[in-house]
Amino acid sequence: MIKYLVRRTLGWLLMIVVATNATYFLAWAFLDPRSNYVGRRPPLSPEQIEGLLGPRNLSENMPLLERWWNWFTGILLRWDWGVSPTGGSVNNEISYRMWVSAELVLGATIIMTVVGIWIGVYTASRQYKLGDRIWQAVSIITMNINIIVAALAVVILAINFNNWVGTRVFYVTGSSSEGVTGFFPVLIDALQHLVLPTIALVVTGYAGTHFLQRSLLLDNIGADYVRTARAKGLTKPQAIRRHALRTSLIPVATQVAFTIPAIFTGAILTETIFAWQGIGRYFLTTINGNDVHGVVAVAAFGALLTAIGALLADIAVVVLDPRVRVS
Repeated sequence: MIKYLVRRTLGWLLMIVVATNATYFLAWAFLDPRSNYVGRRPPLSPEQIEGLLGPRNLSENMPLLERWWNWFTGILLRWDWGVSPTGGSVNNEISYRMWVSAELVLGATIIMTVVGIWIGVYTASRQYKLGDRIWQAVSIITMNINIIVAALAVVILAINFNNWVGTRVFYVTGSSSEGVTGFFPVLIDALQHLVLPTIALVVTGYAGTHFLQRSLLLDNIGADYVRTARAKGLTKPQAIRRHALRTSLIPVATQVAFTIPAIFTGAILTETIFAWQGIGRYFLTTINGNDVHGVVAVAAFGALLTAIGALLADIAVVVLDPRVRVS
């Protein structure tokens, strides 16, 4: 198992290096850092613009291969991912924003996965009964609600609740408040900011897991090994928990593991509505600002998360499927 994971890790590391370097050349093909200084008042001369971009390794007057080599050796020797056209450090932005996104996304992902699996098991064990039909109807509605609509509805409800109780229980924007100190005050403040975007993400995101888990579990409930278990004296809930559920969880775990990078870098709308300065908003900012180094750093971060998701999927399969452990 260890040797297998090491081989997989080395393979994914090679993929990350190749994908990141390819993204660097593609970014230079479509982005123009010089445009950030065009149209300024008072206007900057070409020499002044060159004086700003040249030291930042963002001047197209320098050969592309030389720019790439300076950037690549900076990462290898100093772990320096460069600067933006305006001089901001990409390292500082990524290191701050990835924890902001992690705070928002990881908790929501865990909750929506647990909720989706639980509802999937509940509805599959009660196929075509009232509970199954109600949950299917609810999930169909929620999965078709746009995240913008869900977020705005949550915000309106939170504002009305705050007005009703006469104090601010939920914060609508931002990931934290300034000037809060102490472990418990900081924890409470973080939860007050975290509740609303988490609810919005969970409400719009759990249904996919629900339907996948229900479909897989229904296939396994009718399998020969489950019928054999029931013939040996297990009740239907016992047969589901001990046999059918473990097998049906394998594709669900794989799907959830591979959605991690998409959730991190794709929560642009949620982060924008709730004013969270996460990776999603930073990715949009770097594209709008023709920030080559920032775009490549976000792409590398996404590739790293893809590799982590793949390794987690492999581990989940090994844990859930004893046949893989034996092989």
